[in-house]
Amino acid sequence: MPLRDEGETTGLFEPLLVSESSRHRSRLADLALELATRSEGFRRSLPASIAMALADLVRSMNCYYSNLIEGHNTHPVDIERALHNDYSADPEKRNLQLEAKAHITVQKWIDEGGITGAATSPEAIQEIHRRFCELLPPELLFVDDPTTGEAVPVVPGALRERDVQVGRHIAISPGAVPRFLTRMNEAYSRLGRVDAIVAAATAHHRLLWVHPFIDGNGRVARLMSYAMLLKSLDTQGLWSVARGLARRESKYKKHLAECDMRRRNDMDGRGTLSEEALAEFAAFFLEVCIDQVSFMEALMKPDRLRDRIMIWAEEQMRADALPPKSDIVLKTILYQGELQRGDVAQLLGLSDRAARRVTSALIDIGALTSESSRAPLYLAFPAKFADRWMPGLFPEE
Repeated sequence: MPLRDEGETTGLFEPLLVSESSRHRSRLADLALELATRSEGFRRSLPASIAMALADLVRSMNCYYSNLIEGHNTHPVDIERALHNDYSADPEKRNLQLEAKAHITVQKWIDEGGITGAATSPEAIQEIHRRFCELLPPELLFVDDPTTGEAVPVVPGALRERDVQVGRHIAISPGAVPRFLTRMNEAYSRLGRVDAIVAAATAHHRLLWVHPFIDGNGRVARLMSYAMLLKSLDTQGLWSVARGLARRESKYKKHLAECDMRRRNDMDGRGTLSEEALAEFAAFFLEVCIDQVSFMEALMKPDRLRDRIMIWAEEQMRADALPPKSDIVLKTILYQGELQRGDVAQLLGLSDRAARRVTSALIDIGALTSESSRAPLYLAFPAKFADRWMPGLFPEE
């Protein structure tokens, strides 16, 4: 049967962008340029091999904090275990591990260029939802109808066919969803760089306002915004806004609720919804992004990172968890970015066999990674060492 369509016009969620005449315009442009400068500087400061390892860890971080916003607390160490197919015997905990793994899989797909067009296109939005939901266990693919108590199935990638209410916001009729998504893409897909950066925030709210899916809208909105920043800033996945949003969750959700408000007066833009509230949320969102770049930049300062890892390595060697001279290998890779396996014996002044024992121990404990037994050695950033190597990235277990 055809979906119920109340004939709502897309003017209901205008403005989609902060207008040139807004008093917030110059502030948002300044924040966007500051974010671009800080993000590029951080990216350029990291050797390619270190950046690659960090991006893997940031996926787990993004997943952890995005799920935390949804009320699902799966510690990064348990997330890392799930990535190695090591699942809890507790069914509920196992399901949350699978949920986290699904999130990371989708973000990796985004990082590797999976979205070929605009991240705001209806096709991309539905594909993000489909890829995430199809990896979920069956127990997580149902949502309770608050009115009837009925368990409603969540179909991966499918737009909702029911009416929904989120807090005080009553979303548009299900039949109207496709045309609102089309309008979003028209507004956001062809912007200059500054507007494209600001749009990562404004599109974030407008997608939540449309509420295209019966469930999973928050995660899809954060992944869409992540993809928009990845493209407009070439972040290479080295930082994520999700950590900052989770740490300021009450303010984040307060801004989102205020963006649902209708225009306050004649000074509040020319759309149906409040331009003032949208601009304030965009400023908040960009400030959170800048804060997260600064946080990651401080964690990755070469001298401080090297000192933390060297202290950790010395403790591991004293406890016989690592063989002697392991710290020399780690320090060399921190300086160079990589180390050829054939150079380890000479570097340490050991026989080939003894040198292999050192590298094997570092790989087994998770400090180093390598594509094969003959490939170069690279630094890894396992979540289980994050509290020592990168304090503050995750909460303590």
